[in-house]
Amino acid sequence: MDITTSTALITGANRGLGRHLAAELLSRGAKVYAAARKPESIDLPGAIPLALDITDPASVVAAAAATGDINLLINNAGISTNTPLLTGELAKIRLEMNTHYFGTLDVIREFAPQIEARGGAVLNVLSVLSWYASDTTGAYSSAKSAEWQLTNALRQELAPRGIRVSGLHVGYMDTDMAAHITAPKSNPADVAKLAVQGITAGEYEIIADDLSRQIRAGLGSGSARSTRIWCDRPRGWARRADTAAW
Repeated sequence: MDITTSTALITGANRGLGRHLAAELLSRGAKVYAAARKPESIDLPGAIPLALDITDPASVVAAAAATGDINLLINNAGISTNTPLLTGELAKIRLEMNTHYFGTLDVIREFAPQIEARGGAVLNVLSVLSWYASDTTGAYSSAKSAEWQLTNALRQELAPRGIRVSGLHVGYMDTDMAAHITAPKSNPADVAKLAVQGITAGEYEIIADDLSRQIRAGLGSGSARSTRIWCDRPRGWARRADTAAW
């Protein structure tokens, strides 16, 4: 994909990885719509602020009507409530699913005609937690896992329409969402560069860090085995033997 002639829309572009993705695309010559619930929070020179709340269908329709020339959609907007499934508030669990799954799906459905008309791509920002869950990440992991399968299914549905669908998997990044995490974190600027390189190369699955590669390698192993992962618990490294549940 030629980024220099692309017009991109990035959701959740006011901070964190979304802002770095917008900056990376702008540096490569793309036209960039930076979407956020509060467009006044967009402060990136060269980006076009766009009001968009992905959990509000009317907002999604309005955003599509305000553009018209998108050929690269990056679904980055997300939320983490740190809610367990068994004892957590159902409202928070529903919010995570509405954001990562239904909100992402709504945006793709609404913008697909624009992308099809120009030939282009969709990138969904996923997570290593699409493949792994702990006792404190139930809501987030479930929503991201659902988004991963959404990505896989829509890749097949949109391919005949000339739209390539990719997923970005990444562990902890040095952003506001992971501010409470004490584990090692990736630089979001580096992740943004890798993501755009993957889009340019036409990759279907973009793995951004060693942790994601490690967990990815354990998928389909067929047997429980211990995997050491870095977590935000006081002891640092935690050993879990639940890969069979992946």
